Amino acid sequence: MPLHKVPPKLWDAMKLKKGIYTRLPQHYLRSLQDTTPPVPVHWKPLGVKYRINPKHGYRERVQDVPIEVYYPPESQEGLWGGEGWISGFKYANNDKLSPRVPKTWKAQLFKRELYSEILDQKFTVTVTMRTLDLIDAAFGFDFYILKTPKQDLKSKFGMRLKRGMLLRLARKDTDLYPEDPARREMIYNRYKQYEVPEEEAEWIGLTLVEAVEKQRLLEKKDPEPQYKSLVKNVVKNLAMQKLLEPQIIENK
Repeated sequence: MPLHKVPPKLWDAMKLKKGIYTRLPQHYLRSLQDTTPPVPVHWKPLGVKYRINPKHGYRERVQDVPIEVYYPPESQEGLWGGEGWISGFKYANNDKLSPRVPKTWKAQLFKRELYSEILDQKFTVTVTMRTLDLIDAAFGFDFYILKTPKQDLKSKFGMRLKRGMLLRLARKDTDLYPEDPARREMIYNRYKQYEVPEEEAEWIGLTLVEAVEKQRLLEKKDPEPQYKSLVKNVVKNLAMQKLLEPQIIENK
């Protein structure tokens, strides 16, 4: 007899179909259901099911098995470009006749100051060389943040930046370059293709727990003090008496 009516691996999917989860915005729920795999960083997929073995010349079946990557908590406060930690084994003293010993390969990190022209602010961020290459390939820091999907950013900090940028683009905030309206308009036009409605931008990058709390606050209604309901009843009774008084006089 099974221990649970529903298998534990289906719990997350099932809870989205009841209670406050069903009242979350549809665009947010769609983002949770996005199963697009991240771009491979630590391995290179072959992209084929069969290949010719160069040793014996026969066709053999191959499989693309992704390397399991661990993303430590500190990666969420930086921009590692999808890099993380990989655990494996190596031969002691680089000798294949020696026993294997555990080893963890870690990303090489650097501190860099990056500037966002949408937010008009500089950030000192922990990055990898791959991150800097991706920023160059995207033609700028803001473009990199805006065009990189969540599964490739792999960073809570990166998603907070994206939410802040999209909110400013949606609101057309005049606090950006208040002394130079022409430059402000140029910036907004440059990133216009990434604009989304403000009500959608507010939910970008939120975890499920944060989204539920946000929805709870939106639905929260402060309880009405008891004296207010008593006053309403008194006023209602007085109004009814005034309406009935003329009828009583006429009946007399």
